[in-house]
Amino acid sequence: MSEKGLYIQMFSIHGLVRMNNPELGRDADTGGQVLYVVELAKHLAKRDDIRKVDLFTRLISDRNVSEDYSRPIETLSDKCRIVRVQCGGKKYMRKELLWPHLDEYIDKTIKFIIRENDFPDVLHGHYPDAGYVAMNLANIFGLPFTYTGHSLGIGKKQKLINDGMKESDVKRIYKIDTRIAAEENILKSADLVIASTNQEKTDQYGSYMNSDFPDYKVIPPGIDVDRFYPFYHDRLPEEEKSEMEKYAQANLLKQLDRFLVFPEKPLILALSRPDKRKNITGLIQAYGEDRELQALANLAIFAGIRKDIDEMEDNEKDVLTRMLLEMDRYDLYGKLAIPKKHDVEYEVPALYRITAEKHGVFVNPAMTEPFGLTLLEAGATGLPLVATDDGGPRDIMEYCQNGILVDTTDTGAIADAIKTLLTDPEYWETCSRNGIMNVRKYYTWDSHADTYIKALKPLTKSLNRSKMKKRQPYTPIGKRLTQLKRFLIADIDDIMLCNDKKEMEKLSKWIERNQEKIAFGVTSGRSIEEISEFVKDRKIPFPDIIISASGTEIYYGKEHHYDNGWETHIANRWEPEKIKKLMKRFNFLTLQDASDQRKLKISYTMPPAKDRLSKIHDLLSRNKCRYTLVYYDQKHLDIIPYRASKGKAIRYISYKWETPLSSFLICANTGEMLAGEPLGVVVGLDAPNKKDRTGKVIKTGKRIYFAKKKCAGGILEGIEKYRFGENIK
Repeated sequence: MSEKGLYIQMFSIHGLVRMNNPELGRDADTGGQVLYVVELAKHLAKRDDIRKVDLFTRLISDRNVSEDYSRPIETLSDKCRIVRVQCGGKKYMRKELLWPHLDEYIDKTIKFIIRENDFPDVLHGHYPDAGYVAMNLANIFGLPFTYTGHSLGIGKKQKLINDGMKESDVKRIYKIDTRIAAEENILKSADLVIASTNQEKTDQYGSYMNSDFPDYKVIPPGIDVDRFYPFYHDRLPEEEKSEMEKYAQANLLKQLDRFLVFPEKPLILALSRPDKRKNITGLIQAYGEDRELQALANLAIFAGIRKDIDEMEDNEKDVLTRMLLEMDRYDLYGKLAIPKKHDVEYEVPALYRITAEKHGVFVNPAMTEPFGLTLLEAGATGLPLVATDDGGPRDIMEYCQNGILVDTTDTGAIADAIKTLLTDPEYWETCSRNGIMNVRKYYTWDSHADTYIKALKPLTKSLNRSKMKKRQPYTPIGKRLTQLKRFLIADIDDIMLCNDKKEMEKLSKWIERNQEKIAFGVTSGRSIEEISEFVKDRKIPFPDIIISASGTEIYYGKEHHYDNGWETHIANRWEPEKIKKLMKRFNFLTLQDASDQRKLKISYTMPPAKDRLSKIHDLLSRNKCRYTLVYYDQKHLDIIPYRASKGKAIRYISYKWETPLSSFLICANTGEMLAGEPLGVVVGLDAPNKKDRTGKVIKTGKRIYFAKKKCAGGILEGIEKYRFGENIK
């Protein structure tokens, strides 16, 4: 941690996130979480003990959404930014479709961190997709990892099934099994999980197998009390209000007047996304079934932002259609207002105050509510509440004492609670006053930020990594690779399988002497387990980078951090079962033992004979397979994805870690690894134009040196030839 304070990187990938006027309710991904992360970033950045806050989200350039989301950097202040990183193209997509693209996001975030040359002190993921990103970055850079779930997959899955959705549809539409598996891994890796309520901590997280791994801290979200000021402030002189506040209030009254025959009546207000779990139709039914309630008050429901219902997602479309049908069923024309849009920055605070001025009630009829930020907003303006007796509202009502909790499956109970507040002026005044005072006492962003920083201090104090789960006292591999200027990559199969112990000892000592300025890596067709044994047996310094399984797998450091980004990149259109089935037609192929097979590599034994490789190529091509064939030593055949190879893996590492290929020294007897810009050393060949292990000729070039010595001796000869490692600052 810098003497100037903490640098916190927060991640909220899936939503349409911007600093001002967030589009809350636009769809299922633009709910309270978006407001939460923006407000948390803003208020943390105001503190003296915070050096910088970056909020990472996805860059979106799509004509269907605002241009705001296409800005790579959005600056709020000298200490607070939104950083947008592209992944999965630029079109907006719902969060469930982002899972295949998150490793791309991780790689590009690593590149951003390297370019900035500024490492965070804490990584904080919001929601499982961002949690996955922050977890992987924390592992590779050896940083504290904090997580906030906002909602949890196990509870969502059960709720959807209970509502009648088929389990197969839940898995297909919401990718729920992928999400739950990610949540389990996140809980195993997180140093701290921040929950909004005690019920979330005990009941919701408690349903996970790995719930006992992290430490938890319950910190309820805050609200901006300067925006959500009490309704009676509207009675102040007009000159004390901004023009935008005046306009927002006038515009809302105009919208409501369009719907309501008697707009002077008290107002029952609901504000949420059009989501089935929000139970909006349950509120309409409660109102429609109670004639007395209709006589007492109007009902206004602001259900997100919409243009054309037919163009919305199925969930939102179904809810909005049901709302209109229920309105018609109970003949609520002139009593029920359903405006199509609202402005979050100015109109939502004005809406609460208008309702409070009319001595109305705010209702949250959701079946389940992880927290309920709108309850705090309404309470802060002096608007009494009726809310679901589940999750966050229980904690809010315990502290604020500003309304009534009900079983929202009981429409009669909803109606009775609303009528109690509408018909008892003294009780209404008590709840109104309690909300104003107690929200300011318990739920401000300043108090939230203060508790948040206190919870982080044990993780960041003196950067004591030994107290963090699964962190090591040595320099984390991610930081190491960003600091090094040169990479030495040697192929085990081609050049290090020798019995010259003296030369191997010399090479090992050279690597050790230069390990503060040069990264060491190895490549092989072997598995990671075999390579680790080889390195141990030969007493070679453990590699920073291991490219294994014929270039289909990349690992980093002693902890074997697996590069998921490389797997995602090369796995495109990889069909191993189809390929195995096709290869059964050739009796000259023998599938190797299971221990030789990998997820992205199929290994056979094939004696040499004319036209065999061309026959395999022909069959795979005719069946539209995407592949690469690697045949070596006149007996081994590996079939791997078409994007994979040892050389391509090296180029990917160059891209990911922002190190030019000209800074690599590649020691190999395979031409494919030596192509292009890196310095190359071919060992153990007496003259140029000799064939490599795949049967191809290695051509001479300005950047390829043919060493006379074999194995480790040839590597040292090449290092001396290029003076590799000298003059590195």
